[in-house]
Amino acid sequence: MHRKHASVFDLPAKLPHYAGYLIATEVGVLKKLTEDVQRPYAVALGGSKVSDKLAVIDQLLGKADRILIGGGMAFTFLKAQGHEVGTSLLQEDQIPAVTEYLERAENLGVELVLPIDVVVSPGFPDLKAKAATEHTAVDADKMPEGQLGLDIGPKTGELYASKLADAKTVFWNGPMGVFEHPDYAEGTRAVAQALIDSDGFTVVGGGDSAAAVRTLGFDENAFGHISTGGGASLEYLEGKTLPGLAALED
Repeated sequence: MHRKHASVFDLPAKLPHYAGYLIATEVGVLKKLTEDVQRPYAVALGGSKVSDKLAVIDQLLGKADRILIGGGMAFTFLKAQGHEVGTSLLQEDQIPAVTEYLERAENLGVELVLPIDVVVSPGFPDLKAKAATEHTAVDADKMPEGQLGLDIGPKTGELYASKLADAKTVFWNGPMGVFEHPDYAEGTRAVAQALIDSDGFTVVGGGDSAAAVRTLGFDENAFGHISTGGGASLEYLEGKTLPGLAALED
């Protein structure tokens, strides 16, 4: 049978080669975050659930010099410190683990940095309409009852930028707030800009962080590396061996 589009049939041979190149690049990048680390090494972790990041925090406590916590997961840390978190996302069952990590960080001399202020609102915004909402920045230890934390505050954005400024290696995974709405995007914007301004080796850990970079209009080429692996990069940092990578690591 005559093939009208022969080039299409060439793709299976080309794609494994390209995939291999991407994987090799990812391994090289991830090794710079685990083995050949230039210090100071700072990590910014966000996202909604602290349970998704416990394993990577566990590993990074032995590797990173600074770990900055934002996003919905920050409220479990703040609650563990005894602060009111209103109606913010909270994983009560993770408080013992978080408390242990706070103690370990102190014992190891790792800076585990939490928000000093947060942006709160009476409710969750409409992400489609993106209409202006009622919101205010409050100190992280003075959150009102009945308010929902949706972003790190402006003082925290400045603090985190300063903690990333002199880092020689920076890894960022997870937005600092509900970046899809303009009222709650400034914390994520501050971290992204800090990576762009950094003279160090900067890695955006795929997934929601990469989506935030695009949504907020940043030039993806301004970052040292945007991981194509998403969750896979986190698994590597957790110490897991990923399928297909072992041969490339040798």
